[in-house]
Amino acid sequence: MAPRNRIIIDTDPGVDDVLAMLLAFSAKPEELEVLLLSVTFGNIDVQSCLRNIVTLFHFIEKERKWRKSNGLPEGFETLNACKPIVAVGAEEPLADQMMMADFFHGIDGLGGIHSTHPHLSPADTWKSLFDSALSSSNPEEVAAAREVQQFHALFTPSKRPAHEEMLRLLRENEVDTITIVAIGPLTNLAVAAATDPETFLRVKEVVVMGGAIDGPGNVPPPPPRPPTSSSAPPPPPFNLIKQPDTPLRASLNLRNQMTPGAEFNTYADSVAAARVFALTSPNPASTMPPTPPAPPGKQSADPPPPFLAPYPEKLSRQLKLTLFSLDITTPHLLTRGQFTAFTAPLLAPTHTAPSPIAEWSTAFLSATFRKIESLTPALAADAVALQLHDPACIWYVM
Repeated sequence: MAPRNRIIIDTDPGVDDVLAMLLAFSAKPEELEVLLLSVTFGNIDVQSCLRNIVTLFHFIEKERKWRKSNGLPEGFETLNACKPIVAVGAEEPLADQMMMADFFHGIDGLGGIHSTHPHLSPADTWKSLFDSALSSSNPEEVAAAREVQQFHALFTPSKRPAHEEMLRLLRENEVDTITIVAIGPLTNLAVAAATDPETFLRVKEVVVMGGAIDGPGNVPPPPPRPPTSSSAPPPPPFNLIKQPDTPLRASLNLRNQMTPGAEFNTYADSVAAARVFALTSPNPASTMPPTPPAPPGKQSADPPPPFLAPYPEKLSRQLKLTLFSLDITTPHLLTRGQFTAFTAPLLAPTHTAPSPIAEWSTAFLSATFRKIESLTPALAADAVALQLHDPACIWYVM
């Protein structure tokens, strides 16, 4: 039976991104086929996001072996039917100052797990998957690269930019057969749409986790300066990271926090979001953001972004976009109590070893629940809850 939905996941993992991908890969082949993981900056820098995706596949492989050894169904059947491509995309926004959500997700995107639990991180040999070792003229380098690729057999690494892989898949498949699920900043999608608008519009639907329509955002204001202290205020939760550490950067950091109505994914690259949303209009030019000025020494037609071309005056169709704003996703919760009750049997000594995914997810979700508890003093113990923003989008396409 053909899958009901073939999807591209554009992601910046991130705790809830990892849970969303686990949900997608747990689908049955007739429910879902994941063609591509398109990696973007967002919650953390893009290389850390990539490491978290490789780590996810590492633990799925270990989990399948553990389940088989314990006489359990291996699961993750959709990965038997389709081995997804992993491609690296945008490292920074089109025009906005770069900020990250590492204050919540941890410096590595998973609560600092790669430092606190190094035994749960795969060896760094995976980095060679995304370089040119397979095309090397040195037979030993090629052999080593193939060995690493075989070790990470559940996905296919790509050396093409993510937006090119996205367009290739849309071009090579029938119109309206691929859905893009965007659970990070929309930079990769904006670049793909600017590069080849008509190919991008072959997409069946774009599902976006983003925006806040009728409620507060999740980009908080800076913490207030203690009234009795003459010292500098603590750093705001979202920080510019690529600019020199100057008073100007500190000022921009403070200014960037003053947006209690913003949602992180759209705020992290508002120009990209506006460009993608414009394609839902019969006249995209009427809602396009102004073109950012070129930096010194650059012409407005030069690559790379933010120098994206305007869309053609006439396009063959409008984009179907389904928005999962904070209004929709915030009420969907995973409490510490629910998670502990579910994973406790999988970590119990009745097995020869604990479930690898239960052990790994417990490590990063424990750190996440502690962070949530520190931010929401009214909640404690089993009532502390993680908002399932990104998994809600995967649930929808399933």
